[in-house]
Amino acid sequence: MDATRLKQIEEIYHAAIEIPPNERESFFKIACGEDESLRREVKSLLSFENTFDSLIDTPLKSLAAELFFERERQTNLIGREISHYKIKGLLGKGGMGEVYLADDINLNRQVALKILPPEFAADKNRMSRFVREAKSASALNHPNIITIYEIGKSEGTHFIATEFIDGKTLKEYAKRDSLNFKSALEIAIQIASALDEAHSAGIVHRDIKPDNVMIRSNGLVKILDFGIAKLLSSNNPQSLDGEAATAIKSGTTPGMIIGTANYMSPEQAKGKEVDARTDIFSFGVVLYEMMAGNLPFEGETAMEMIGAILKDEPKPLDKTEVPSEIEKIIGKCLRKDRGERYQTIKDVLIDVQDVRQDLEFQNKSERTISPEKEEPKTQIQQATTADEIQQTTTNETISGKPKSNQLLVVGLAVLLISAIGFGYWFFLRSTKQIESIAVMPFVNESGNADNEYLSDGMTESLIRSLSQIPGLNVKARSSVFRYKGKETDVQKIAQELNVLAILNGRVAQRGEQLILNLELVDGKTENVLWSEQYTRRQSDLVSLQSEIARDVSNKLRTRLSGAQQNQIAKNYTTSAEAYQLYLKGRFYWNKRTASDLRKSTEYFNQAIALDPHFALAYSGLADSYVLFSGYGAATPEESFPKAKEAAMKALDIDETLAEAHAALGYTLFNYDWNFDESEKHMKRALELNSNYSIAHNWYGNANLLSAGRFDEAIEELQKAQKIDPLSLIINADLGNSYLFARRNDQAIEQLQRTVEMDGNFYYAHAYLGRAYMMKGLFNEALLELQKAQSLSDDPRILMLMTCNYSKMGRKDKAISILDQMKDMSKKHYVSSYYFALAYTALGKKDEAFEWLEKAYREHEGRMTLIKVDPLLDGLRSDFRFEKLIEQVGLDKQTSF
Repeated sequence: MDATRLKQIEEIYHAAIEIPPNERESFFKIACGEDESLRREVKSLLSFENTFDSLIDTPLKSLAAELFFERERQTNLIGREISHYKIKGLLGKGGMGEVYLADDINLNRQVALKILPPEFAADKNRMSRFVREAKSASALNHPNIITIYEIGKSEGTHFIATEFIDGKTLKEYAKRDSLNFKSALEIAIQIASALDEAHSAGIVHRDIKPDNVMIRSNGLVKILDFGIAKLLSSNNPQSLDGEAATAIKSGTTPGMIIGTANYMSPEQAKGKEVDARTDIFSFGVVLYEMMAGNLPFEGETAMEMIGAILKDEPKPLDKTEVPSEIEKIIGKCLRKDRGERYQTIKDVLIDVQDVRQDLEFQNKSERTISPEKEEPKTQIQQATTADEIQQTTTNETISGKPKSNQLLVVGLAVLLISAIGFGYWFFLRSTKQIESIAVMPFVNESGNADNEYLSDGMTESLIRSLSQIPGLNVKARSSVFRYKGKETDVQKIAQELNVLAILNGRVAQRGEQLILNLELVDGKTENVLWSEQYTRRQSDLVSLQSEIARDVSNKLRTRLSGAQQNQIAKNYTTSAEAYQLYLKGRFYWNKRTASDLRKSTEYFNQAIALDPHFALAYSGLADSYVLFSGYGAATPEESFPKAKEAAMKALDIDETLAEAHAALGYTLFNYDWNFDESEKHMKRALELNSNYSIAHNWYGNANLLSAGRFDEAIEELQKAQKIDPLSLIINADLGNSYLFARRNDQAIEQLQRTVEMDGNFYYAHAYLGRAYMMKGLFNEALLELQKAQSLSDDPRILMLMTCNYSKMGRKDKAISILDQMKDMSKKHYVSSYYFALAYTALGKKDEAFEWLEKAYREHEGRMTLIKVDPLLDGLRSDFRFEKLIEQVGLDKQTSF
């Protein structure tokens, strides 16, 4: 298109866009006259006013040029040497440069050399796309994806050297060789397998079409041209930068939207953000074309084709020629609403493989009935995919006429094999997905106790990743870690935890090498469902964790959306060292002592120093600080503001972190007393990860309990208990919720069960003592409190002993215990709230209110319980008590 014509289209378009749509026809009659072609081109641009939002933001001066300008460039490079490559001939050219056949002089092999002309290298947008193509493709390692050899520059010429594929594009292949169902399915399976690999790495191709699919002479399919591929992990996924403004094609016409008009998805056509489901739509178009011999949508120009994709349904397939199963697969791929499409290419791959298995079974059945029937010739060999092993069969011909009994034996054998094969195939097809799993603590086989953090951390990270799978019940860390170091059989664990499958792991470290062995076991039969060994460098720890999460979720037969897959396999840092420091932080955080909590913050801060954008490390830091005052590591004033700062920083980096929302919600509740905002963050945490038992526990034991919503609080704690049935703290907190609801008998029963789980858990003994005290069983209470005291120096035990002695009438003993609390407070933090409860039990109201006022000034989190705490009943008639409730803001809570 010459410059004069281009300018004419541009001027008419600029004028027309300012005219109301209902008045444009009269304008066209004057501006375009009898030139129907000119009118059509302008109208095709205007048709995008309401559907392609990004056109509105595109400078009008460049719009027509981007849509219609066709670059013609002739370069004679034949015979030249670029770096160590000698150019032999031109293979093709497009919007990103020329592709040449070349000899690699150093390695004596043929390569394909893609060259970006020097004048384009100065264009940052084009250069960005050129480098993006190389990086996207080189990050992938799959037999159906083109191999990148080198990215280089020689005398101002930028190039990518790739393997030379001696074959035909799918477009060329289909023209010469008609595709039967089997060959089309084999091609489709290989394409889907390649895309599954790319999507698992966070890469969307965005231009799947027959021209980008090569078929070698041996039938191997290769996917080309990741030049417009988009990395999903981009720091700014919402943006469509300058490099995106390329490659809308119908023939060779470049334009503004990423993709090729005939094969692009509706969201591409609208210029919206794309994800893996875009490739699924394009795959559906390619599969349709292979089956029907034509495209599902019609249009003479690129704009008309896009209009059909946006508005029209695909043309019906000939049901007499195309099996209904294939028609359903194509139909689901081509849904205009991507939420109604297949959500992952893995799901498509499974369904296409199932169709192929059906066809193979039918063919085998036909050959069994009629052994002389000749099988149709197959143009494409069996797919080479990541999850299929290529097999070679040899046909043996036996000379001589077979005897009748031999024929009978052979026939029966074939029938038997077919029956067994069908039974096995049917079993695989009908296997249900695993809905509950326990990831047992990985065994540290390194022989070095210092590496315990690594085996524990990898276990916890996998639990965290799998817990985000919707519909999958994943037992929490504290439950599974109660089995650590114990010899317990699989069936017993599965029964105690109520799960269908157990995942065992062993970690060994040999120098810089990590060796991880995983084994997924059926909880009822103890049959091994899957096993795998991973051998990686320690520097690959981050990517290994993602790989394991993807593999395990696949083996659970869990079907996930692309977004869910990416979330499960998400890498939060690229630094292996930062990740190891994070694991060390979690290791000490789980020990739950004041000194260990302080040590955990040191490791989290070191991880952040290495990677300031490591959201999980900030989240871990917040989790540590919220526990500081509860374990006497610091005052609320010292620790909670730090917890809030760390949690907010984590959410600034990644809003989808359930742990950070929970930590922020807990801080807003216990320190800021911002109950509405706290509840929002707690609910958001549970929305993001319904398997996060800590969020259930905190929400029930804080937000709901303090508001007097006892039934809801108990229900929330029971949810936490279901996820984490062996958690001592959750079981004890459930007993505590019964206490506050004044259901003393249920509290005693629940706390007794908790003590039976672990007789050395002081917290359960302390609250069982409180339950007995509230029941009036003071001697039983004293025995439990003394047991708790022998196990811990937690000041709450002294507070409860003071209360119990007071109720027994032993005031002198109560005061002496209170003096011990005061001495303890000189050494480390003791909650002012505990002193208030002790003085209330002694009947000293003024002193009790003094300590409550002090707790209020300190923003002591336990002040949120004053409205419902039974131990404060002696103060409720005092006007000062209602004033405190108002000061804390508890009068505004939704309660009772």
